[in-house]
Amino acid sequence: MADQDSMPDAGAPPQDFASTLERLEALVTRLESGELSLEASLTAFEQGVGLTREAQRRLDAAELKVRSLVEGGDGELEEAPFPGGAEDVR
Repeated sequence: MADQDSMPDAGAPPQDFASTLERLEALVTRLESGELSLEASLTAFEQGVGLTREAQRRLDAAELKVRSLVEGGDGELEEAPFPGGAEDVR
């Protein structure tokens, strides 16, 4: 199918968060264009769901890393809540 050929490495996971976000934005643009067939739209949507999950996984991992590397006033590293983290969401 020609629509999938225009998406580089559509099946390969992106190497970093920025790449994940770029690919997700490209999929959204393609979907919003209205030029995809129904089948291609469904495939793009499925890829978008996967990319969204990958982006969330990367954000969660980054939050955990920040939590574990906060430096206290005495120079010691200590865990501190991440502002805007899950505990702030109600």
